[in-house]
Amino acid sequence: MKVAEALAAGRARLEAAGIAGAARDARWLLAEAMGVDPGRISVMGPDPVGEAAAAFEAMLARRAAREPVAHILGRRLFWGRTFRVTPEVLDPRPETECVVAAALEGPVARLLDLGTGSGALAVTLLAERPEARGVATDLSAAALDVAAGNATRHGVAERLELRQADWAAGLDGGFDLVVSNPPYLAEAEMAEIAPEVAREPRLALTPGGDGLAAYRAIAAAAPGLLAPGGRLVLEIGAGQGAAVSDLLLGAGLDAVAVRPDLDGRDRVVTAHRVSPAHPSREQ
Repeated sequence: MKVAEALAAGRARLEAAGIAGAARDARWLLAEAMGVDPGRISVMGPDPVGEAAAAFEAMLARRAAREPVAHILGRRLFWGRTFRVTPEVLDPRPETECVVAAALEGPVARLLDLGTGSGALAVTLLAERPEARGVATDLSAAALDVAAGNATRHGVAERLELRQADWAAGLDGGFDLVVSNPPYLAEAEMAEIAPEVAREPRLALTPGGDGLAAYRAIAAAAPGLLAPGGRLVLEIGAGQGAAVSDLLLGAGLDAVAVRPDLDGRDRVVTAHRVSPAHPSREQ
């Protein structure tokens, strides 16, 4: 079988399984099976697939069963770096890069990543700011193992302390930056999520109830975690901007703002801890 034939058959199979982006996924999976860059597949049409056919077939079967591509490949590209991804961690989404962009707008010397998962946020920020040091927490020991591997892969392990903790439990303050992509789906939304998303760790997707429990915990802890003038950057779900902003304002944080992603949807909430030299609050 030639590459063009394999791609066409793979696309048809994934489309029949109801998968959006079937052509893209087939291209990525065939490239992985053949050990080539996905960008090369489009010019390899006449080439034989050869012994890679069996591996491609196995990957197609997993994808047709709605296993996420990142889990099949075991990795995800995030902010230009490759991160190991397993079923024990949330698959880092492109929209989460909005958190990185907002975080990098200010100084980063000592950062805290709450609910780190794969470590994508903490590792990326430390890689972008070689002088910074950080702490990352997660309740899952399996997730912390993945984060540790990603920290080593990107050369920041010596500057990142990983702790098994429920959000900020047991942590001292003094951080100039706190970031988090917490679980934010409401319980009622879980019935509507895609099958691929449903395969990810439930605790990383939803806290149950109205989806705001993690933000309540983070808002309560933030004033004690942030150094004066320190910044908080949180990813949020659709329609949560006003509610999360109210929680942060109620906790005494300053300059609370909601930022959209590239699709124009509210995606990030930022805030500061009031500095003693600037006691006024902006909204």
